[in-house]
Amino acid sequence: MTTYQFPAGFWWGSAASGPQTEGRLPGDGKGDSIWDQWYQESPERFFNQVGPEKTSQFLTKYQEDIQLMKATGHTSFRTSIQWSRLIPEGTGEVNQQAVTFYNKVIDELLANDIEPFINLFHFDMPMALQAKGGWLNRETVDAYVEFAKTCFELFGDRVTKWFTHNEPIVPVEGGYLYDFHYPNHINMKEAVQVGYHENLASAKAIKVYHSLGLAGEIGIILNLTPSYPRDPENEADVKAANYADLFFNRSFLDPAIKGEFPVGLIEVIKELEMMPQIEEGDLETIKENTIDLLGINYYQPRRIKAKESAVDHSNGPLPDDYFDNYEMPGRKMNPYRGWEIYEKGVYDILTNVRENYGNIRCYISENGMGVEGEEQYIDENGAIQDDYRIEFVKDHLKFVHQAIQEGSNVQGYHMWTCMDNWSWMNAYKNRYGFIAVDLEQDGKRTIKKSGHWYKAVSDANGFND
Repeated sequence: MTTYQFPAGFWWGSAASGPQTEGRLPGDGKGDSIWDQWYQESPERFFNQVGPEKTSQFLTKYQEDIQLMKATGHTSFRTSIQWSRLIPEGTGEVNQQAVTFYNKVIDELLANDIEPFINLFHFDMPMALQAKGGWLNRETVDAYVEFAKTCFELFGDRVTKWFTHNEPIVPVEGGYLYDFHYPNHINMKEAVQVGYHENLASAKAIKVYHSLGLAGEIGIILNLTPSYPRDPENEADVKAANYADLFFNRSFLDPAIKGEFPVGLIEVIKELEMMPQIEEGDLETIKENTIDLLGINYYQPRRIKAKESAVDHSNGPLPDDYFDNYEMPGRKMNPYRGWEIYEKGVYDILTNVRENYGNIRCYISENGMGVEGEEQYIDENGAIQDDYRIEFVKDHLKFVHQAIQEGSNVQGYHMWTCMDNWSWMNAYKNRYGFIAVDLEQDGKRTIKKSGHWYKAVSDANGFND
């Protein structure tokens, strides 16, 4: 008997993305995305100036990598289709080399009894569309829906788990609020419009998917970060935490599942006179095309207190005008990433989804621990002894198990990520994988201790304490 037994058919695996793993070859037909463009413009903003063309070489090593997935207990694996690879200009002609590649990846996964979960948008706007405004431009919504439809028609006969966006709040935060994604604007009115268009694009893609009569389901991947007030008894702290929750969680969670935006969020946006441009029929489309399945990414909590610092007016209104972040004394930290480790957060998210969102079918689509300098933990056989990652995953899985015992409809767990991959501005600074990638040896792969442990967990469908 295992101490923590999971339901039959539980999905074990990991998540990655096209732009973070595939790489780029001369003549492969891929168009530029915003990441290619930004790296060309500002390579100094990327750790060790490692750009998106130097990712983990999944483009050429996918067969080896899928064997390694099998060796690390994967029964499922999520990646994304790069829009700029499949449709290089964002609209128009389809790149047949990309079709061939994605077909081979899907078929190889299925041949090895690993179910492909496919996400459509993972921060990688085609540069040709960004030049016309990206998500600010209503035409991008239509282009995205056509991209989604193309993917469904090409691959929907074999892929039965689809996701419209990964963490759609991140392009809002990074590109239009906090300057960590291209186009590096700080403009809340633009951020609101971008978020609205992402929500609308998701609903429209869901509508198209269901209209095609395919035998699968479609959802969205949201990074849900619980907002905990400094003092749960303090009304001002609770109100501040509610604002953070509205901006960063419920702005996508409510439309995705309930088909409508939260009233509190609408009130704030109206007060700021920043309502997005809404066309006739949009809100009905969002209302009528909700998700089948929710992916939940969880890394850290958000600790919030009432606004005490001065409001910075230099860039106009920002969400931060409504709350301050709070550093809880004695918190457990991942010192490399600068993030708090709070395992119970995953339980609190699942409880919230069960109690307030109809207990929709969901799964943990990302959870992971980035560590810098993992080479210091290599043993005499060349394998990284990442006991800290085993402890991290195990401690989160215990709370997932508890949520299941209490009735949560959670179907699986994916760690970020399968093999060490390129992580945006951080490049390869922090490593997350079950499998090490040696950049000095042409991307040589070696399974870490956590990968062998995960295989045992998957095989047993659980683990002992």
